[in-house]
Amino acid sequence: MDKIRIDKWLWAARFYKTRSLATDDIGKGRVEVNDQTAKASREVKVGDTVKLRQGDVTRTINILALSDQRGPAPVAQQLYEETSESLALREKVTIQRRLAREPALSIEQGRPTKRNRRELEKAKQTGWNDRWSASLDTP
Repeated sequence: MDKIRIDKWLWAARFYKTRSLATDDIGKGRVEVNDQTAKASREVKVGDTVKLRQGDVTRTINILALSDQRGPAPVAQQLYEETSESLALREKVTIQRRLAREPALSIEQGRPTKRNRRELEKAKQTGWNDRWSASLDTP
């Protein structure tokens, strides 16, 4: 076997759980072969460089072997070698994600908590609606 379709190789190398998921990501432009945007039918060979973006992480991989059958993970890991720059970048992204603030802490609006709801009800009872009238005919 000299060449194989990129979607089939990505599935066999266990980057995607199904070939259709691999095809979808390739169609969205998240996979490049030798610095060119790939199509699912693009054939790859040993020695090609594949860049694929999964979530926040961009991986750069050199193809070492070809396979069209999905096997166990240790066998699949022998099909490729990740570059040292890609490993360093993945480590950096992991550290940044770990040190980043919790996104939920920045939410200021949305459904009020029980405490906020009680404060709103209390404000309404003390004439809050009368104070903020938007009518034009008030003296």
